[in-house]
Amino acid sequence: MALRINQEAPDFTTETTEGTISFHDWIGDGWAVLFSHPKDFTPVCTTELGYLAGLKDDFARRGCKIIGLSVDPVTNHAAWAADIEETQGHAVNYPLIGDPELRVAKLYDMLPADAGETSEGRTAVDNATVRTVFIVGPDKKVKLMMTYPMSTGRNFDEVLRALDSIQLTAKHQVATPANWQDGDDVIIVPAVSDEQAREKFPDGWTAQKPYLRIVPQPK
Repeated sequence: MALRINQEAPDFTTETTEGTISFHDWIGDGWAVLFSHPKDFTPVCTTELGYLAGLKDDFARRGCKIIGLSVDPVTNHAAWAADIEETQGHAVNYPLIGDPELRVAKLYDMLPADAGETSEGRTAVDNATVRTVFIVGPDKKVKLMMTYPMSTGRNFDEVLRALDSIQLTAKHQVATPANWQDGDDVIIVPAVSDEQAREKFPDGWTAQKPYLRIVPQPK
């Protein structure tokens, strides 16, 4: 079954560079970003892991943990981490999952069920779909999924922006418009009636259309 937004993120127990974890227990009461890679020692992914290491504190301030996945064994990750630090200037400071049996990649619908049971002998091209970002909420449900081609580096500033939007919406029943940045005006969600909106937003709103009610971002 394909994974969808608002479905429960599949739980799993696996080996990482920081020991054995059970995913849901590891998330705890906070948020998590799970981002995956088709193979160790791939050039675009090398830049991504380094850049995200530099953003770890920004995610932590939002109560969000980071965890990476590559289908290669954990024992390979240490050598790759050394390359990442040398070339990107940031040491990998979050756990990396080893998925040599492809279990997590299949569980998260990044590889088909018939992809085999080992990463050995597979190339990055074989695993091209293992380039996905998931945001998982405290309720352990998938809040966002983004899949990129191997040739396009992921924009983790955008992942951070999306996390801000998702957390804001969860707390205040608002949505964020196109190209929203933290501090910009937001939209009252359609599920909130005008009567309810008057209670939530006593200073009022600007109605460009009855369904498009603009308010300053709640603090």
